[in-house]
Amino acid sequence: MTHLTASQLRDDVATAIDRVALVGERIVLRRNRKDVAALVSMEDLALLERIEDRLDYEEAEKVLAEMQANGEKPIAWDEAKKQLRLT
Repeated sequence: MTHLTASQLRDDVATAIDRVALVGERIVLRRNRKDVAALVSMEDLALLERIEDRLDYEEAEKVLAEMQANGEKPIAWDEAKKQLRLT
């Protein structure tokens, strides 16, 4: 994995994008000697989103099981938005 400072990225952003998009390289961006962000391919981003979706699904299943065990029932999304004043 490559590390670049913000100024290094500014100097040659096209090359960095090509390395990520065409080769699949991951580039970590640093500012003040700290890692602050990363450039990743669209394939890596899609994988991260699938992982996040899976974790969300597992958490929802866990909460639903707990609700059922406690005799609680979920409420409809429209009702939740009203209760939270999101509409």
